Amino acid sequence: MSTPVRVRMAPSPTGSPHVGLVRTALFNWAFARHHHGTFVFRIEDTDRERSTQESYDSIIDLMRWLGLDWDEGPEVGGPHAPYFQSERGDLYRDALARLAESSYTYDCFCTNEEVEARRKASGSKVMGYDGFCRDLSAEQRAAFEAEGRRPVVRFRMPDGEITWHDLVRGDVTFESRFVPDYALCRANGDPLYTLVNPVDDAYMEITHVLRGEDLLSSTPRQIALYDALKELGIAKVTPEFGHLPYVMGEGNKKLSKRDPEAHALAYREQGFLPEGLLNYLALLGWAIAADRDVFSMAEMVEAFDIKDVNPNPARFDLKKAEAINAAHMRLLSLDDMTERVLPFLKDAGVLSDPVNPADTQLLELAMPLVAERINKLTESVDMLGFLFVDEESFTRDEADAEKLLNDDGRAVVRRSLDALEGLGEWSAGAIQDALQAELVEGMGLKPRNAFGPVRVAVTGRRVSPPLFESMELLGRDRSLRRLMSALG
Repeated sequence: MSTPVRVRMAPSPTGSPHVGLVRTALFNWAFARHHHGTFVFRIEDTDRERSTQESYDSIIDLMRWLGLDWDEGPEVGGPHAPYFQSERGDLYRDALARLAESSYTYDCFCTNEEVEARRKASGSKVMGYDGFCRDLSAEQRAAFEAEGRRPVVRFRMPDGEITWHDLVRGDVTFESRFVPDYALCRANGDPLYTLVNPVDDAYMEITHVLRGEDLLSSTPRQIALYDALKELGIAKVTPEFGHLPYVMGEGNKKLSKRDPEAHALAYREQGFLPEGLLNYLALLGWAIAADRDVFSMAEMVEAFDIKDVNPNPARFDLKKAEAINAAHMRLLSLDDMTERVLPFLKDAGVLSDPVNPADTQLLELAMPLVAERINKLTESVDMLGFLFVDEESFTRDEADAEKLLNDDGRAVVRRSLDALEGLGEWSAGAIQDALQAELVEGMGLKPRNAFGPVRVAVTGRRVSPPLFESMELLGRDRSLRRLMSALG
């Protein structure tokens, strides 16, 4: 592209970050990185009542965790600071004044109830404002002011059609008669999203706006405003727009903030890798190849073309997200995986902070046994906890114990204890040979039935690292004590 690419992400700090926000941020980030452009991050905090520091902190935390780094914005700075809309009020007031001087806007004193009453009386099916205050006389204006009414500022939509080439959807046309004049600021003078977003994009020289499909209907309004801002010398160009497909939840409904799958930070708590989550979210509207689902962010940046985004709604599938994450877990080196599970093991109390030398050594020996078995980082807690817990605190999963440590299971444990008590060499191979001889050959059990009760007795769960290696790491004394305790 001849003009340097500048895209932006402008979240509102009014709640828990949504996965749809992450998908939009990812596509903007990948687009900027692909074109060696600039990714601008700014905060839309003009909603004073709903904006919170907690929400802002969570957004920053999420972006940092995901590795979606920004070139301009909070904590980074840049030539277009400040990057908080609450700190840019002078720019908005100046833009409002210049728009008013050039008659692009007008004061509107109507209440919502009056607008709706007029629409019903006229039989009009066009929703929104009817232009009643477009050409008020001085007497009408004085009468409204005498009633104590305070006006909002509305933008005059031009007549005719507004067409743009959408980067995702192709040519889109709206007839202006179906796009009513809209408010730019509240009656108290506070600017609205409809003003601050385009004004900030203009001053920050944003070249491309990639955003959700839910904002498609507002695009003709913004294009008309950009035309006015260009006339006033505030904007240099009108950005190109691309509207990303909806992210759908269960029942073909748009994924709502109320849906548990929607909360982006929850995936970190659940043990997702950032690259696994980003990989899956990239698939909600884009693909690197028809026969390939797993890729790195570097590969995405190399291949990403906004024209390849599918405009059709994409359904969020948690099982596929988990499968993609599991694939990324398999790509981690052993050292990397160990580093990543450590915070979860510490938070769960499995390991101390800092980790003592003995536990560090044990973890290094245990990680190769579980690296291919855990699909999320949180699973390391259940998978490894039995190795580090003291015997007084050791517990068994109730459902697993009920199923496998019944009378038959305890009989298997008793025979296992007899076979292992006199074992000369405590190694995985020796343990396997002894139990194989006693349980499979001696009792005639299938390996699954033979080793299941032993696994629950020793590790506390049906799912664990390889049994014989686990017992070797656990040691003779602790292994035998757990077999004895399982007998009641």
